[in-house]
Amino acid sequence: MRLKKSLSIAALAFATAVALVGCADSDAPADEPIVEESPEFAEGSTMAKLAEAGTITIGTKFDQPLFGLAGPDGTPEGFDVEVGKLIAGKLGIAPEKITWTETVSKNREPFIQAGEVDIVIATYTINDARKEVVSFAGPYYVAGQDILVAAGNPEGITSVEDLAGKTVCSVSGSTSEKNLIEAGVNVLPAAGYSECLEPLRNGAVVAVSTDNVILAGLAAQNEGEFEVVGNPFTSEPYGIGLALEDDEFRNWINDVLEEA
Repeated sequence: MRLKKSLSIAALAFATAVALVGCADSDAPADEPIVEESPEFAEGSTMAKLAEAGTITIGTKFDQPLFGLAGPDGTPEGFDVEVGKLIAGKLGIAPEKITWTETVSKNREPFIQAGEVDIVIATYTINDARKEVVSFAGPYYVAGQDILVAAGNPEGITSVEDLAGKTVCSVSGSTSEKNLIEAGVNVLPAAGYSECLEPLRNGAVVAVSTDNVILAGLAAQNEGEFEVVGNPFTSEPYGIGLALEDDEFRNWINDVLEEA
């Protein structure tokens, strides 16, 4: 699909840019998306309600380098955050009017169902089980589950088969955790992937496993300590989560992504 391919390229370009400039100049201004003036939507639609309110609540990760990582002031930065700003701008909502809510893997569906967030953009893999309780726009990016090991790969891990019977850290409630269990791996669950790094450092686990772009961000943030094996064994299409059966809102978001 053109949407999937073009946004995957954009994601990689953005991630590369963040990695290169993040340490060089933290005060450099970033380009902000265009905020539409007085956009018009069908009466009663989610888009109309949000535009009238002038604010939107977006759930995202706060501990995922390159995609959603809390900055010094607590505001998240990264590719998922930029996608959120893009959608908000099309609703006429400026970045400073967005409420960012931290969402971890296990609370994304509950937050959407309870109305605590309007949308979730949080390295959120689309799958059939989740589509039973929430709807998805996208995918806007396709990742693949990979393996993070200590620098030098002392265990000689090259594939998921090498992890069978060993202990690996992943986030509780994530697709990655499920995939590992199905592969016969002993999983040490964590609330966030940053919490997996210390067990890897001290040898409590032989690896950390999740989507390759997340692992790449963790490795870049801790230069010289870890490395990504580079052998993804799944396809993880990232989507934007929203209320179940809000087809009008979902289709509108897809149009926004396509236009981008």
